[in-house]
Amino acid sequence: MAEEFDIEAVTRAEDNSKAAAIFKSANESFVLKFVDVVYSVKFGKGGDCFGKKSSSGEKVILNGISGVVQPGEMLAMLGPSGSGKTTLLTALGGRLGGHLTGNITYNGKPFSNSMKRNTGFVTQDDVMYPHLTVTETLVFTALLRLPNSFTKQEKIMHAKAVIDQLGLVNCRDCIIGDPFLRGVSGGERKRVSIGQEMLINPSLLFLDEPTSGLDSTTAQRIVSTLLELAKGGRTIVLTIHQPSSRLFYMFHKVLLLSDGNPLYFGEGSAAMDYFSSVGYAPSVAMNPSDFLLDLSNGVTSSNDSLKEQTLVKKTLVSAYKSNIAKKLNEELKDNEDRRHDQTENKKFERWPTTWWQQFTVLLQRGLKERRHESFSIFNTAEVLVVAVLLGLLWWQSDIAHLQDQIGFLFFISGFWGLFPLYQAIFTFPQERLMLEKERSSGMYRLSSYFMSRIVSDLPMELILPTVFITISYWMAGLKPTAGNFLYTLFALLLCVLVSQGMGLAIGALVMDQKTAAILGSVITLAFLLAGGYYIQHVPGFISWIKYISFSHYTYKLFLGSQYQADDTYPCGEPSKVCLVGDFPAISSVGLDGQVISAVALVLMLVIYRLIAYLALMRIGVTPKLEK
Repeated sequence: MAEEFDIEAVTRAEDNSKAAAIFKSANESFVLKFVDVVYSVKFGKGGDCFGKKSSSGEKVILNGISGVVQPGEMLAMLGPSGSGKTTLLTALGGRLGGHLTGNITYNGKPFSNSMKRNTGFVTQDDVMYPHLTVTETLVFTALLRLPNSFTKQEKIMHAKAVIDQLGLVNCRDCIIGDPFLRGVSGGERKRVSIGQEMLINPSLLFLDEPTSGLDSTTAQRIVSTLLELAKGGRTIVLTIHQPSSRLFYMFHKVLLLSDGNPLYFGEGSAAMDYFSSVGYAPSVAMNPSDFLLDLSNGVTSSNDSLKEQTLVKKTLVSAYKSNIAKKLNEELKDNEDRRHDQTENKKFERWPTTWWQQFTVLLQRGLKERRHESFSIFNTAEVLVVAVLLGLLWWQSDIAHLQDQIGFLFFISGFWGLFPLYQAIFTFPQERLMLEKERSSGMYRLSSYFMSRIVSDLPMELILPTVFITISYWMAGLKPTAGNFLYTLFALLLCVLVSQGMGLAIGALVMDQKTAAILGSVITLAFLLAGGYYIQHVPGFISWIKYISFSHYTYKLFLGSQYQADDTYPCGEPSKVCLVGDFPAISSVGLDGQVISAVALVLMLVIYRLIAYLALMRIGVTPKLEK
């Protein structure tokens, strides 16, 4: 079990001046330069509603974007939806795959492991665990992201410093929440997201739509906080859709995009004068950002047709190339990075903490988050109701009703083949965003996450079926010996773990909840039909399914837990007895091969989890920029 961190230390700490002072200035200063960044995506052949096929091709998302951001500056990227803001931000943050060309440097050097340690990235969607409190969220992040040069207590103190700095003291014990669970407000959620990145005291901070969905007052507080962070020597880049006038004039630099093309790059205060100089001025006083967004859409006060809007865009792109691009390129060439790269002589370990530390922290976090889900009232009630109902329907059945007992055993194998599978099949699709976010920041190894996820699920996977079989087994009147009961329990728990593993594998391979649920239903249905209960004479060309069906092996173990081949049961005339091994529903499956069945289930347990792990390896990999 993971060692509990001292959560009270966050609230009772008396001297936080040292920890708080850390966040007043960045560890290092970085000049961010991006020159002629081009990004394109390929699309295959498709068809329209009339069946006409379109040829495959390539779409340019970013088309020759250049700029420079100095330490202490905040760059805001503006543009309508689909203009390429988020794509460019992701590229600058070292997280974009695909056909990306150009030159992005940090103090004259490409993105590296040391840069990842100095970069914070806040996504538009605040991806956090809903049942954790603000304090727990930040402390767990600190324990994972801060290196071992800090003690555990110092990491907790860093979390306290962030809570104080971002004004989260009043909500530190409130859960994060989600759309279906009331928690902190939208502005507080955004500040917690920023706080998670501030824990590493980043030199570069990237934020995607940090004011999205917030009221103007809360948005002002967020941007004011970012401005204070920039004053500490940080380089801050953010995308923003439609800021107010007050927010607009807080930005040191503004980059305006339209359909992947730059229309303006320079000081925010000079944007209106520039567009006036090229013949575009607002007819009435208005918010500068509203005017810039109109221009990026090709909209002016005198045009309304699509053709005219396209012409305006082309004119602005041409004006940018004539008036800004040339001057900017000269500035980028003349302003070569003269700063000494402070990370040049430093050697960074790939991971900030050891595998065991990552495992224990992730395990503790997983248990805290999923205790509400694993032992929810609904899950517990479902298992208890089904157990009692089975016990009543099969109340004290004996071997004289052999067919009934066999039906009871097969129903259990079917129920516990489906229940854990559908609990596990949604695991990775639901956690994909979280895994992508944390893996791309280099927070932990995939193996430590995967093992902690499996171990943290064991309480639900093992405790509920144990309670289930304890109730239904004795009520149904199966063999009343400890050995037979433990054998049945062993077979059930093995079935549960294999079913869970298959659910994890399907979810990790498909990564879509609806598709995974359909695929899981089809596979488990095929396995149940081939299990040996419904069909005793399966055609040879399809009988191979039973050899990969965990329902078949579980059913075989259940039969072996209750019967021996030489056991007898009353049949036909009152005094006549027959061998259990000759009973049709049993002879088709057989009572031999118990060890082989157990080994087969153990192999499935390992193989399914290995498939899930290999499928997850594609998530969170940072690609390299093409020159």
